[in-house]
Amino acid sequence: MAPQRGPVQIDLFTGAPVEAPARARKGTQPVGPAPVEERLSSLGQQLPQGVYLGTSSWTFPGWSGLVFDHEASASQLAREGLAAYGHHPVLRTVGIDRTFYGPIPASAFAEYAEQVPPSFRFLVKAHEVCTMARFPLHERYGAHRGQPNDRYLNAAYAAEYVVAPFVEGLGEKAGPLVFQFPPQDPQVLGGPGRFVEQLHAFFAALPRGPLYAVEVRNEELLTEGFAQALADVGASPVMAVWRDMPPVAQQAKRTRAFEARALVVRWMLPPNLGYEEARARYAPFDKLVDEDLPTRDVLARACLAAERRGMPAYVTINNKAEGSAPLSAIRLAERIVTRKTEEGGQRSAPS
Repeated sequence: MAPQRGPVQIDLFTGAPVEAPARARKGTQPVGPAPVEERLSSLGQQLPQGVYLGTSSWTFPGWSGLVFDHEASASQLAREGLAAYGHHPVLRTVGIDRTFYGPIPASAFAEYAEQVPPSFRFLVKAHEVCTMARFPLHERYGAHRGQPNDRYLNAAYAAEYVVAPFVEGLGEKAGPLVFQFPPQDPQVLGGPGRFVEQLHAFFAALPRGPLYAVEVRNEELLTEGFAQALADVGASPVMAVWRDMPPVAQQAKRTRAFEARALVVRWMLPPNLGYEEARARYAPFDKLVDEDLPTRDVLARACLAAERRGMPAYVTINNKAEGSAPLSAIRLAERIVTRKTEEGGQRSAPS
């Protein structure tokens, strides 16, 4: 069957078609960046150049004073907030999630790229049909619910509708292109062995050059064969921080994360809460509620380990990780800078 085009893109917060180019609506105050304290500006300057910290999106009204200069609606932030976000001295990357629900054209990516500084990088999620062997039973899949998916690991579809617009639109500002495999019965995938074979063939057939990254949400798929397949095709594993996956250090070891092209981490949830529980507990995401110091320290050490190996490190953080993604990024940046200073002192100390 010929590749199918993705659905028309809509604003996931309002349900209305996405408008381009982004402009302030008549009668609304344009969104600007929040004032930056000298301490925060200094932190951004001290953060290693190859460490890209950011959030999963940029559309949260609760970030007024943290990222944005005033409170605006989620729909206004979806249109205008990215440029303000790009002024933050610590936030050097951001996730684009709308691409998970359907492809977007190169022009939409280019519009994003125009709003941020040259050193900024985007973490983009590939269209979900590339990674689902069978459509879930959720009502949004309509007549496809529960049916086999003929675009699963279909390299021709991915190359044309996912990779090409990503490369053309973002150019040098393209960071990881993440293929996220949702939790699914491994037997539907043909078992871990068959999954590895298909994964290897898929990435081997994609255009060379982009930074591909793979996130799985079934621990049983983290096999030696999986690590070897990613190494063979030059794709990076994604360290997924949430309760249904092993600790980050274990994931890194099992996937050979520090031998890849880049370290890619998505810090999503605390170890004791599900998504809906965390959202209810942490909204409106304007403060840290449950600080996760062990995870923060592990991620700081991982970023510095990547830096020592000459690898870029990308860490995107969800509001549901600790309560407020921008504040989590700042605290992580502080820990990275502190540890780097400590390690430098230890190396320079007389023996």
